[in-house]
Order: sequence, then structure tokens, then C-alpha cells
Amino acid sequence: MTRAAPHDRLLSPVLIAGCFVILTGFAIRASFGVFQIPIAEEFGWPRAEFSLAIAIQNLAWGIGQPLFGALAEKIGDRKAIVLGAITYAVGLVLSAGATTPLQHQLYEVLVGFGVAGTGFGVILAVVGRASSDDNRSMALAIATAAGSAGQVFGAPLAEWLLGFMAWNQVFLVFAAAILAVLAVLPMMRAPAPASKAELQETMGAALKRAVTDPSYALIFIGFFSCGYQLAFVTAHFPALVTQMCDPVLPGTTLYNLGITSTSALGAIAISVIGLANIAGTLAAGWAGKRFPRKYLLAGIYTGRTIVAAWFILTPITPVTVLVFSVVMGSLWLATVPLTSGLVAHLYGLRYMGTLYGIVFFSHQLGSFVGVWLGGALYDLYGTYTAVWWVGVGVGALSAIVHLPIRETPRAAPLPA
Repeated sequence: MTRAAPHDRLLSPVLIAGCFVILTGFAIRASFGVFQIPIAEEFGWPRAEFSLAIAIQNLAWGIGQPLFGALAEKIGDRKAIVLGAITYAVGLVLSAGATTPLQHQLYEVLVGFGVAGTGFGVILAVVGRASSDDNRSMALAIATAAGSAGQVFGAPLAEWLLGFMAWNQVFLVFAAAILAVLAVLPMMRAPAPASKAELQETMGAALKRAVTDPSYALIFIGFFSCGYQLAFVTAHFPALVTQMCDPVLPGTTLYNLGITSTSALGAIAISVIGLANIAGTLAAGWAGKRFPRKYLLAGIYTGRTIVAAWFILTPITPVTVLVFSVVMGSLWLATVPLTSGLVAHLYGLRYMGTLYGIVFFSHQLGSFVGVWLGGALYDLYGTYTAVWWVGVGVGALSAIVHLPIRETPRAAPLPA
């Protein structure tokens, strides 16, 4: 595997290529909420059926993340990304032909593994190794913000494509897009991963060093609510807005801008979240170099808890939808560069992909619960209010559990 020294400049070829991969993969992933109503209406399914498929996708993403992280550390980052993109495309193609809930749920396992192979665990690890110490926090933030950039146009693009083609044809277009992004991989030359001590440490020893540390357990627990909130909003917010929001009235500013329905507003809300998150994530990268990450993370989760409680207690109107989207968006993926940077800071770069992947599994457990519970409780009560309040509670828990984390690096032991 080709090695190179970490780049002194911030915008390295590795960072640029990684951004393209994450942007495309997340544009596709962020669009799945738009398909909730078209698929349910075509087949006459309850909301919970496709919600479970998306939930399984998120759980498979979480299971696949440490596996792809370890695979990248064994066979090379680029090979792992190629495998992830192919798996992603195959899952989308098979999903396009699915006609039963069980088929969708099984094929979303492949999609979830594909997201893992082209997502944060693999890309952030190689970007972190490619960056100098001074640039690492901001480089991780830029790569994370690329995922938000994908979210900016992913849901509206899916909504636009659904205007003149069937949902299964859109899945085929997305399959071609994730394969096309592999053209940038020659730019991703894996850099030297770590110090001599870290290079000689086995993966088993690194895992033991982390899992016996209480701070690692707190990071794992805290990331659960991030996944719960993000996945629930991505999967259900367009449908929530479509069915619970006051109508977009003729003559209003939104109507004059071409947003004439709550369906369109729901897709635009996901885009606004992604747009606001670009600024929020970059700000988190800047702050992560200057302030303790645990306090920044506690503050982000506190902010999410407050804005979520405000939104559900306030009449849902087009204005409150957009206000929520801007505020929540600014806090959306700001946790990712801080959490991944905290893992790298505490346990080193050599096995960052695997160690962050395990933490990310907690994130995806939360994603599974948020997406599945959203559909199940909606079918039971006809409203998203109960599952929304669960999200408020787990957000408050995450704010609390980050406070006791010790930010002292746990260096790999020197060889005898």
C-alpha cells in the first residue's frame, strides 16, 4: 500500500477526493425520507414497513462501519471504498425491483453496508491520517461538511426526479451516481498512519485499551442520541411536514419562491438543514482545535434538545419548519468532527477507523430506533409527537454523559 507523509496544506488531494465520495453517498442516503409516501401509496403499506427498511439500513451502516474501518486498515482505504460503492449500487438496484416489505428490508442491508464503505468511518480515518496536527480538526470538519453539502441537494433532487420518473427509476440513477464517484479514488493515497509505537501495537491491544476506558464508553453512549435525532428527522421530517404543517398559502413569500405545497417544503427543509450544517460543522472544526471537545459536544446536544422541545410545543407552520431547520442544521453533524477527533486524540491514528467505527455503531443503533420507532408510533397514534419527545430525552442524556470524559491522550505503550 502506497504511503505518503501527512499534508501540511489543508486542502490536500486526499481531502478533496474524500469530500466527493462523502458528498455523493450522503446525497443519496439523505433522500430516503422523500420516498416514504410514494412507496407506501404505491403498495398500500403502513408507514412502519418502509420505515423499518430505512431503520435496517441505518443499523447495517452501524454494523458495517467498524468492519469497513478494519478492512481499510488491512487491505487499504481505496479498496475498501470501491467495495463499499459496489455494495451500495447493488443494494439500490435490487431495491428498485423490490415489491414486498421484506425485500426492501433485506436489500437495505446492502445499502447500509455501502454507506459504511463510502462514509465517515473510512473517509475520516484516511483524511485524519493525511492531515497535519494543526489542520486535522478543520480537515475532519470539511469532510463532514461535504456530507451536509450532499444533503443540501439530495432530497430536493429526489423530489425533482420523482416529478417525471418512478421512484424505482430514481434508485437506478442513484446507483449509477455512486459508482461514478470512484473516478476520484486515484487522488486518495493513504498516508503514513501513526507513530512507531502505534504501528507496532496490534488491533486487539488497541481495542482493549479503548474498551476498558470509561471515557470511551461515555462517548459510545453519547453518540446514540445523535443517530436517533438525525435519522428520525431525515426519514420522517418530510412526511411530518407534509401531514402536520399548516399549508403554504398563496401570496406568501414561500409560495412566491415556488414552494407551493407542504410536500415540497418537507424536501426543502432537509436541504436547509444540510445547508445550515455546512457552517455549523466548519465552526465545530474551528472550535475543536481551541476548546475541550467534551464541552462543545455537551453544548451541541443541549442546543438540539432545546430547539426540538420548542418545535413540538409550537404550532407547526412553514415559518417554524424553516426556523427549526436552520437551528437544528447548524448543530446537525457538528458532533462528527468533534467525536472522531476526540477518538483520534485519545487513542491515536493507527486504528482510528476501527475505534471510531465502534463508536459510530452506537450512533446507528440510535438511528435504527429513531427511524423504526417513528414509523411504529405513527401507525399506532397517527402522530409523531411521542417519538419526538423521546428524542428530546435522549438528547438531554447525551449532553450530560459527555461532561465526565477525560481528554487526556491514552498513548500506545512503547515496545519493549
